[in-house]
Amino acid sequence: MNITLNGHQCEVEGGQTIFQAAAKHGIHIPTFCYDERLVAHGACRICVVEVKGARTLMTACSTPVAEGMTIETETLAVIEARKGILRLMLENHPLDCLTCEKSGNCTLQDLCFAYGIKEGGFNGSKKNYPIDDSNPFFTYDANKCILCGKCVRVDNELQCTGAISFAERGFETHVTVAGDKDFESSNCVSCGNCVSACPVGALMPKQPQKFRYWDVKKVKTTCSYCGVGCQMELLTRDGKVVGVEPVNSTPNEGLLCVKGRFGYRFLNHPDRLNSPLIRKDGKLVEATWDEAIHVVVSRIKDIKEKHGPEAFGGLSSARCTNEENYLMQKMYRAVIGTNNVDHCARL
Repeated sequence: MNITLNGHQCEVEGGQTIFQAAAKHGIHIPTFCYDERLVAHGACRICVVEVKGARTLMTACSTPVAEGMTIETETLAVIEARKGILRLMLENHPLDCLTCEKSGNCTLQDLCFAYGIKEGGFNGSKKNYPIDDSNPFFTYDANKCILCGKCVRVDNELQCTGAISFAERGFETHVTVAGDKDFESSNCVSCGNCVSACPVGALMPKQPQKFRYWDVKKVKTTCSYCGVGCQMELLTRDGKVVGVEPVNSTPNEGLLCVKGRFGYRFLNHPDRLNSPLIRKDGKLVEATWDEAIHVVVSRIKDIKEKHGPEAFGGLSSARCTNEENYLMQKMYRAVIGTNNVDHCARL
C-alpha cells in the first residue's frame, strides 16, 4: 500500500497498523499499552495521530493503514492531545519520582520529560489504595497504575492464568485480583510477567538491594532452571546480580516463569562455590580447573582399565541446555563406551 507519512510517500505492507508502519520507517510514536505480542488495545491513547479525513484523532496502535492514507504524527493537535493525556495521568499519580525505584525506567517519566509536563493541573483527587505487599516476589501499588491494561492482557493472553482484571468503573477503576483481595490469596502463579510489562512503578519486583536503572549493566544469558533455553538479561551492579528481565526473543518471547524471573538470589550467596574442589588427604580443597579436569580424566582412565566401561553411569540435569545434555550422553556412549545414561525428570 502507498501512504503519506509526515509528508513523505511510503510503501507499507497491507494489514499493518499505523504504529507498525511508522516504526518500520523510523518514526517513533509514544505508547504505554502497545505490545507486539498482544491484540491491539488502544487504551492509553498516547499514540494518537492525525489522519486526513478522519473525524477525530486516531490511535496508531489499533488503526490499520489504508491505500492513500495521509498521516501526521506530530501536529499541534496531536501534541496537545498527548499533553492533555499526560496531565490526566499525572493528576492521579504520586509525584514521588525522587524515591520511586522505577525512576530511570519509567515510560510516564520519560514522556512527561519529553512533553514538558510537570503536574496534572486539574485539581482532581489522588487515589488512595493500600499497597499490596502480600506476594513474596513483587509489590503492587494501585495508586501508580495508569490503567493501560498491559498487565491484564499479558496475564490473560500470554500467561493464560486469568489472575488479574479490571474492577469498578470511572474514577474507581483499578486492576485487581478476584474478589478484590490481595495477590497472595489469588490464583497468581508469581511468574512476574505482569511486572515486566508494567510501564510505570505500579508493579515492582522486590529487589535484594536498591539500585537505579542507570547504574546497572545488562548481561544477556540463558536461564539455567530447565532445558527450554529462555533468554533473559541479568542486571548487575558492583559485581552482583540485582535483578532479571526477560528478553523478547525465541523461545520465550519475553516471558519467564517464577524461577527464571525471581530465583537468582543464590548467585550472590556467600556459600556458593567459586572454584572446583578436589580431595587431598581426605579433605576438599580449592583447585584450578586444569587440576580438577586432570583428576577426573585420570580417574576415568583408571576405572575403565580396571573395571570396564560398564562401571560408569552418567546422570545429566534438566538445568542444562539440550546441547549440553546431548554432549553429556555422547561422551558416555562414544568416549567411555557405556549406555548407562539417565536424566532427572524434573527439578
